[in-house]
Amino acid sequence: MSLFGIGSRNQKTFRPKKNAPSGSKGVQLQRHIDATLGSGNLREAVRLPPGEDINEWLAVNTVDFFNQVNILYGTLTEFCTANNCPTMSAGPRYEYRWADGVTIKKPIEVSAPKYVEYLMNWIEAQLDDEAIFPQKLGTPFPANFRDVVKTIFKRLFRVYAHIYHTHFQKIVSLKEEAHLNTCFKHFALFTWEFRLIDKGELAPLSDLVDSILQL
Repeated sequence: MSLFGIGSRNQKTFRPKKNAPSGSKGVQLQRHIDATLGSGNLREAVRLPPGEDINEWLAVNTVDFFNQVNILYGTLTEFCTANNCPTMSAGPRYEYRWADGVTIKKPIEVSAPKYVEYLMNWIEAQLDDEAIFPQKLGTPFPANFRDVVKTIFKRLFRVYAHIYHTHFQKIVSLKEEAHLNTCFKHFALFTWEFRLIDKGELAPLSDLVDSILQL
């Protein structure tokens, strides 16, 4: 996305960028996102465009936020290592364990980079599953679509929480704090607009979230 472009030195990503759903209205909605973000009004950018299907809007934005976190974390992979970050934490009070309910059913403690790897693999599998994120025009979204989206956003938030609590000084030294803050503000406003993350899950960054939402 044009607003979130960062310097060429950091144009590596944790994994290849995903494209918006090609069937449906994905490309058209992606253009709408780019246009509204270009205006600099993030509150306006997250709102459902008049007459659009909410599931289409959630789908395109899910891909978009996945890519944003992918790029952000990609700038930190040499610093976020199993030695430096042996657990996926957000400060001393919050630690996240991984389970996907399929191959890993019981939550396991893993390093932060391993957690993010598991997470990105899991999200990518959801995005590539046409039964969940349909590509063809007119194909209905599944009944549990919103639940899948909420789980994706809840877990993407954990990456932001880890970055802010563990790697913020490194982000500052890379002169990318403005980029991080803008990405997270966009993320927080979107999740609040559509009630995608329970308030309790936001606790590790509650002060920052409250200042963004101005509640």
